[in-house]
Amino acid sequence: MSTVGSPILNMAVFGLFVILTLGIVYRVSHRNATPDDYYAAGGGFTGAQNGIAMSGDFLSAASFLGISGAIAVYGFDGFVYSVSWVVAWLVALLLVGEGLRNTGRFTMGDVMAFRLQQSPVRAAAATSTLVISLVYMVAQMAGAGGLVALLLGIHGGAGQSLLIIGVGVVMMLYVLVGGMRGTTWVQIIKAVGLLICVALLAMFVLGRFGLSMSALLDKAAETSPMGSAVLEPGGWYSGGFSSRLDFVSLGLALVLGISSLPHVLMRFFTVPNAKEARRSVTWCSWLMVGFYLCILVVGFGAAAVVGPEEIMAAPGAANSAAPLLAYRIGGTPILGLVSAVAFATILAVVAGLTLTASASFAHDVYASIIRRGKAEPRSEIRVARTTAVVIGALSIAGGVLARDVNVAFLVSLALAIAASANLPTIVFALFWPRFSTRGALWSIYTGLIGSIVLICSSTTVSGTPSSLLPDVDMAWFPLTNPAIVTVPLSFLAAILGTLLGKPADPGLARAMEVRALTGIDARG
Repeated sequence: MSTVGSPILNMAVFGLFVILTLGIVYRVSHRNATPDDYYAAGGGFTGAQNGIAMSGDFLSAASFLGISGAIAVYGFDGFVYSVSWVVAWLVALLLVGEGLRNTGRFTMGDVMAFRLQQSPVRAAAATSTLVISLVYMVAQMAGAGGLVALLLGIHGGAGQSLLIIGVGVVMMLYVLVGGMRGTTWVQIIKAVGLLICVALLAMFVLGRFGLSMSALLDKAAETSPMGSAVLEPGGWYSGGFSSRLDFVSLGLALVLGISSLPHVLMRFFTVPNAKEARRSVTWCSWLMVGFYLCILVVGFGAAAVVGPEEIMAAPGAANSAAPLLAYRIGGTPILGLVSAVAFATILAVVAGLTLTASASFAHDVYASIIRRGKAEPRSEIRVARTTAVVIGALSIAGGVLARDVNVAFLVSLALAIAASANLPTIVFALFWPRFSTRGALWSIYTGLIGSIVLICSSTTVSGTPSSLLPDVDMAWFPLTNPAIVTVPLSFLAAILGTLLGKPADPGLARAMEVRALTGIDARG
């Protein structure tokens, strides 16, 4: 198979979407005069708007392309991603949403700096944000390369690499021109389009099998090399104790990582108050439930209609399952719709990640540490835009390297780092009065460094033909996802650092508790 659909039509669809959304971004960008406008859209979005945009932030290439491909190829084990990510929003709703909105301004560093030492915790938070955002962006760029290569019939590595570079350049334009306000409107448009697209695709698939889910699953089992085992656990994580432990580690990363992702945390600051922050998570949760129910149908539909072997042979491998299914069911028109939505998904999510990374460096490092809170608004925004270009270039390079890796799997690694480096610090900062600066630093750096070291020491990076570096073997860690080790280790580091260090200021701790619960600043 050299080409799927019409390359000219596919390119026309991509170009139309880029032109329309860039026009919208430009129209709303004239109010980006202050950091509050550029980073948080002035807190002017409603809970419903922000909830739709928040779902857009997370309904990424990993959700649409990666999970549908994982279900199509591995069956039941792929669906665990969906279940875990839906459950994860309960953590965001019950633990971090309201308190984060009340105590922060733009970034996670704001929350910790409320009652801890400014410079060290902001530097640690910025480092964590940049690393997590970069890993997550690499996953999106990898999905972009595979998708566009499939639709244009480009099989060579050099051609796919050029496509990733092109997508990255367009993504930078969104961030440089639109800021949070423009990025949020792109997310809203993309989220609505994605939900409608996936719902229609699921309906078409079920219609092909007489609206019978049982008939669909039977056909998927018939076409899969795994047979009926595709409907049971063990398709992806089969084997002994080590493989099952890896499966548990994956689930832990998925459930705990969502409420720790920097670009998701930043969304809480785009609404005016804690009530709207709660509404955001509620809206997002229901949209996610509907989306992942449809993705279950799309994934098994791709297995039944296209077949795992054809999917894995296409450019982008498992990431091509949904576009191939769309082409088989509706031909070029339906493929054009799915292509536009998938392309929009990648661009919007990467733009949000880039904005978050650039905001963290410009606000936490440049404005708060280097300029000691006295940075001019325009200079801070200029630094943020420069950072966006740098982080965008790095993500493009990473996407080129990881273009054939399942994007859902790559995202799970970013979630493991987020759950290890960010979650313990956020929870203790909000709920433990004694929590100290040393505890925060120990927790962040233990989770961050520990996750990176163990990931680099696993078969994810080297040692197998499917690794990022297949010709190198330096793997000694038996798990592909380190969360089951690094999350408890980070919590332990936070506790030890706090107990062995100087106690936090009890007055500031009480003031933060009042602020987290009510939004009232009780300092001084």
